[in-house]
Amino acid sequence: MAYQKGDGKSVVIALGGNALGNTPEEQLELVEHTAVHIVDMVAEGINVVVSHGNGPQVGMINNAFDFAHDNDGKTPAMPFPECGAMSQGYIGYQLSQAILGELKRRSIMRSTATVVTQTVVYPEDPAFQHPTKPVGAFLTEEEAMRRAEEDGCTYKEDSGRGWRMVVPSPKPQRIVELDAIKDLMDDGYIVIAAGGGGVPVIERDDSYHGVPAVIDKDRTSAKLAADFKADMLVILTAVEKVAINFNTPEQEDIDTMTVAQARVYIEEGQFAPGSMLPKVQACIEYLESHPGGTALITSLDHAAAGLKGETGTTITA
Repeated sequence: MAYQKGDGKSVVIALGGNALGNTPEEQLELVEHTAVHIVDMVAEGINVVVSHGNGPQVGMINNAFDFAHDNDGKTPAMPFPECGAMSQGYIGYQLSQAILGELKRRSIMRSTATVVTQTVVYPEDPAFQHPTKPVGAFLTEEEAMRRAEEDGCTYKEDSGRGWRMVVPSPKPQRIVELDAIKDLMDDGYIVIAAGGGGVPVIERDDSYHGVPAVIDKDRTSAKLAADFKADMLVILTAVEKVAINFNTPEQEDIDTMTVAQARVYIEEGQFAPGSMLPKVQACIEYLESHPGGTALITSLDHAAAGLKGETGTTITA
């Protein structure tokens, strides 16, 4: 089959968790909605790479293996990096299926490719000394201590609800499959890649080794977009525009801002650490590496309009 290549700009789209849901059934329903908006961009001739989060999904996979391992005595414990790879395949499968269906409905001769992606991190990253990201099931203190002896991971008490494994969140340094992702996009495929920020790996003895960690998916998306000089990085979230003085009578939506203005807002504490702050920081990292690009933060439903400059928050160098 000969595919119609996009002749327009190249865009990396980072899907927020609201585009995927928390259960397989909810995800299946939501990805069909998500696919419509992705194919809207494809129909405009845009070359698209789609990245996505995987928090609920990797937690579900990790919990299932832990439960089976503890209760049937036969199921092996599954290392956390392998759980991340499984989540990429599962989410990529559903996204790909939904996008293909939408392409077919519109008679667009394009196809998809899902790339299980590894992201190199430095073992010296300070994040490894301070694991903070809770993952997996809640355990008793006794269960947590036993697990720690078995797997060498860190377990901490979580807000009085029990003990959980905590993993570091190191900075992405290099995307192993970058050339494959770029080549597939250039050949006209809608590429699904860097899911969950990529499976974190370290380089040792001329090979890659998975490590239990979680990379911020927006930072990996920014790295991906910068490395192959994508025209745009689009971070999709739950709101149409970034705002300052959020949730106050003085709330003000931002249409455009420069990296310098974004830094001022960050210093003022305008963006919540667990919410908008990492998204704005990812945009800054992308633009510092690729000043000719444009970053956009908006909601999924407004993505196509945002690409046309009609809404959303645009950030430039």
